[in-house]
Amino acid sequence: MYGPALSPLWKGDLRMLAAVLHDQNDLRVEEVRVPEIASDEVLLRCRAVAICGTDQRIYRFGHKRLPSGTKRILGHELAGEVAEVGEDVAHVRAGMRVAVAPNFGCGTCRMCLRGWFHLCPDYGAIGLTVDGGLAEYVRIPRIALQQGCLLEIPTALSFEEAALNEPFACVYNGYARCPVEPGETALIVGAGPIGLMLVQMARLAGAAAVLVANRSRPRLEPARQAGADHTIHTGEEDLVEAVMKLTAGRGVDVVFVACPAPEVQEQALELVADHGRVNLFGGLPKGREHVTINANLIHYKEATVTGSHGCCTYHCQKALDLQGSGRVDLKPLITNVFGLAEADQAMATALEGKGLKTVVTP
Repeated sequence: MYGPALSPLWKGDLRMLAAVLHDQNDLRVEEVRVPEIASDEVLLRCRAVAICGTDQRIYRFGHKRLPSGTKRILGHELAGEVAEVGEDVAHVRAGMRVAVAPNFGCGTCRMCLRGWFHLCPDYGAIGLTVDGGLAEYVRIPRIALQQGCLLEIPTALSFEEAALNEPFACVYNGYARCPVEPGETALIVGAGPIGLMLVQMARLAGAAAVLVANRSRPRLEPARQAGADHTIHTGEEDLVEAVMKLTAGRGVDVVFVACPAPEVQEQALELVADHGRVNLFGGLPKGREHVTINANLIHYKEATVTGSHGCCTYHCQKALDLQGSGRVDLKPLITNVFGLAEADQAMATALEGKGLKTVVTP
């Protein structure tokens, strides 16, 4: 029987369903043992897990933190309810509805001391260095609990919406690194889920105009629905020409490159106005990570170029606060929902780029 009711600090051989990555391109839905927890840990019953680009890359290419032969349950965009609480855990109660901030650090390095656990040289992550949420239950380790990884979900939010909080927290981090001021113009290149979240953040910040560019036409309509004032189909239009036409030759105040395209990173400085800012949000594929830029554009425009990567617990809490306030609505991004027994189909759907966010509901 799946989904057993657990008594405190149970010991036994209860079984659950999980999607286990055995090797590259080898994801198997199978029975595994429900994890036991120590007195300073928590067992979370998974209710919704979103599949992201990182999961897809790990599935296809592996990861340096996963040595060959390592089996891992993926899933770091995760929400659920607390099923069991270790006797030494004081700040979590059974039955709590929580979103998970998946990244945790060593706790003592320079990055951790500033709360930037995702930049710890020896960081860990649920769904990467420890088993994740594509299962009925997941163990939350002590160090993650100590760094505040379980965030109570506001009453108005569903588990599915809360599962999208981690990618939205990454967007919050990018926005914090490269804010849009009221009355400014913003360009988001890439109309995937991240791009559409950035649209909402720019609207919330008071942008006078939000432009979205994408090479796939079907993604442009969701961008308009998310609040984009203008959309640019780069499969048919020259990006620089289109932006200059829409801004009377001035360029935009802020550019978010939310796609893994070296050529767009190179173009970004041409697109930005004097005293503008650029955020390189999307990482580049291995072997294509070196780009050529016109450094004089940074110099003479007094432009600022920033990068952002992942999120820490603070970003996750701020993102959840925004969702809970109702000022950000991520529900329209959920376009595919699968049961846990269909996790392999969910991964295939995400890999094919069908819809926006794919969510598994254990």
